[in-house]
Parts: sequence; structure tokens; C-alpha cells
Amino acid sequence: MSPRDRIQHIRSAFPEQGMFRDKEWVLSDRPFPLSPEIVDLIEKLGPALRAFQRASNELYFLSAAGTAFPWVAEWLDRGKPQRVIDLGRDPRWRDALPRVLRPDLVLTEDGVCITELDSIPGGIGLTGWLNQTYAALGDAVIGGGDGMLRGVRGAFPNEDILISRESADYQPEMEWLVAQLADGRAVLNPWDLDPQRLRGRTVYRFFELFDLPNIENIDALLETARAGDLTFSPPLKAFLEEKLWLVLFWNPQLADYWQEALTAEHLDLLRRTIPQGWLMDPTPLPSCAVWPGLNVHDWQEVKRFGGKDRQLVLKISGFSEIGWGARSVSIGHDLSQEQWGAAIDEALASAADHPYVLQAFHRGRVVDHPAWREDLGGTVTMRARVRLCPYFFAPDAARQPDLGGILATVCPADKKILHGMKDAIMLPCVGRDPA
Repeated sequence: MSPRDRIQHIRSAFPEQGMFRDKEWVLSDRPFPLSPEIVDLIEKLGPALRAFQRASNELYFLSAAGTAFPWVAEWLDRGKPQRVIDLGRDPRWRDALPRVLRPDLVLTEDGVCITELDSIPGGIGLTGWLNQTYAALGDAVIGGGDGMLRGVRGAFPNEDILISRESADYQPEMEWLVAQLADGRAVLNPWDLDPQRLRGRTVYRFFELFDLPNIENIDALLETARAGDLTFSPPLKAFLEEKLWLVLFWNPQLADYWQEALTAEHLDLLRRTIPQGWLMDPTPLPSCAVWPGLNVHDWQEVKRFGGKDRQLVLKISGFSEIGWGARSVSIGHDLSQEQWGAAIDEALASAADHPYVLQAFHRGRVVDHPAWREDLGGTVTMRARVRLCPYFFAPDAARQPDLGGILATVCPADKKILHGMKDAIMLPCVGRDPA
């Protein structure tokens, strides 16, 4: 098929209601190719991140009980209402983990860099549709044409999907997903719901816990869950949804814990893919101490870093309406000295209620990929950097996750923050034959 024929096929397969509300992206007739080495690396990341998530969950409960590292739970609970903290510690779901895990990966010159672990990810329906559509064109998409649907069926055998107003932009893709599953489940909204209908069921929770005060019928739903008559997946654990965990992985005080909790293979893989990071703690250091890796005594020195030394990313850890979609992200070398200093000051001032994290910036690899130009009736080459979002599904905490598919967000190369935008291409991934 010609590129035009393939684009026509893609457009004809697009759902009438779209995938997201009021969002569009650039089309390409070709899926995004990944080398065998990158595919192998991503496949191994699933079990490693699952083990890391399991160890993080255990560390939180040890910390909350005062058994070890009490400061860990204290930081993870900062800014959260007592109700949210109590929900996270409820013994009914003490060992429960999210059943879908999506790391956000920047494709770099020497592999991938993890920027976030998302356990309530958007894009499940979109990636399922992309895999299905490009597979029908003969492309050997990773996960297969029905990989995302298989993943959802395995992890969520009969769950309805509950979507809040704050997450409503994603409702079209979830409705497409439910229609494809065709097994009687539904997309529900809390403002149009009889809570009694969910008694005795498990529900996929597609809403953030910081948004609880704005969710209709939430008190009745939470009461039913705490009585054991309703199960939410992912579990009601706001502490597990913090970016802070990627920073805690590098904390020297926790080095022995991670070494005991993780296998040598998983530990090595995570060290290769998690960027070094620091908690923005305003507490003064002892006079003879420095922040490891930064080699500075206080944050005022970080504010004075020159552009070359500001290869750093500052972002809120979580539990905030600006904690997703790159809305809190400041990239050091992209700001003036004054702007960078102001961002540092804001992060330090927010520590009591909304902790921030600082991470080493890893530049994305520049690649070329064909982008469709309707005005030209053909493709042009886009110079781009790429975010990869693999979707791993696991039915319970003990099972290893299965890879359902990989979503590539191919962004113009001049964009430093890689996320869905109208100038980006959204694609499924295929394995590339070795050269």
C-alpha cells in the first residue's frame, strides 16, 4: 500500500467519537521501530518495576509502623488529608498493587530513561486502537493487534471503569475499549451512579485521589470499599503514586534496603534507567555534608549553577492537580538564572504540603520519522525525540506483568518536554530487524 492508502485506512478506522476530547495529533503511515536491544530492555523493565513497586509498598508500611526509616512515610504523606492517609493504610488492601503499570521512558542515545511510573495511565484505549489498526495493515506491532485487549481482560476480568470529571477527557478511549471487550462491562461516571450497583464488585479507578472532594457519591463508595463490599483497582494508595519513589531509589540511607528487596539483575537495570534524583528538603545539612551527586552543601548553590550544570529537572512529586501532564516541570538549562532560582525557591517553600523532586536531565535521542502532510499529499521527515510508554498488565501482586503494547509519542526535536501534543505523532511500536 502507498503511504496515502495507509493513511486513508488509519483515518477510516478512527472511532466516530474520537479517542480524547478536543485533542488531535499528527498522523504517520509507519509505526515506530525499536531495536531488538531496546525491546529486550523494555520487556525486562516490566518485572523489575513490578518488584520495585512491591518493595516500595512494603517500605512504606514498615516506615509508617516505625519499624524502619520513619521519615519515608512522613514525606510520602505530606500534604495529604488524614482520610487519604487512612485509606492508603487500610489493612484490607495492604498488599494490593496496581494491575497496570506504565513507565514513561525517554529514548536516549544509550537506552531509556524513566521519568515517571504511572499506575492510572491514560492511553490504554488509544494504544489498543493503534495496535489493532496498524496490525491490520500488516505491521508486526509489539504485543500484537489484540495485546492491549488481552492485557485488560487478564488484569481486569469484569471490572467497570469509573471516570471522574477531572479525567473526563479520556472517556472516549475508555468507551472504545469497553466496546471492543464486548463483555458487558461499562464506563461509569460518579455523578450518574447508584453506589449500590457496585456492591460486591471490583472497579477500575480512573481518577486521582487528590480529586476526592470533587467526586460525586465518593463518601458512599469509600464506605462500601472499607466495609469490604467494593474493591478499587488500583488500590486507594496515594503514597504509591508519588514521583518521590524514583528519588528514594537513589537515597544512600535506603541503599541496603533496595539491595535486600531486589534481585541483583533488577537493581542493575533500575540503576541504568532511573535518573539520579534528590528530594527538595529545605532542612539545612550538617556543616560537613553535601548532597550526593550534586556535591553542594545547600540549595542556594544549586540556584547559582550555570547553564551547563543546570541539566536538571524539577517537578512536583504528586497529589496535586498540577502533578501530571508536565504542568509542574521546570528544566534548569531551559530557564534563565532568575527563573531557575525562583523555581528552586517555590519547591523549597512547598515542601511541607507538596514535596518536589529534582532529577538529572537525560536528553532524548534525535531520530527521523515520516509525518503525513495533507497539504503536500505525502510524508515529510520529522526530526524528533521520543517518549515510549509500555503498558504492563498483572492480575495480582504475585504475578509477573505482561507487555500489552508500547505507545510512542514522537515529538518535534526542539521540544524538551515530551508528551502528547498536536505537533506530535502517536504510534504503536514494532521491533526492527537487526542491521
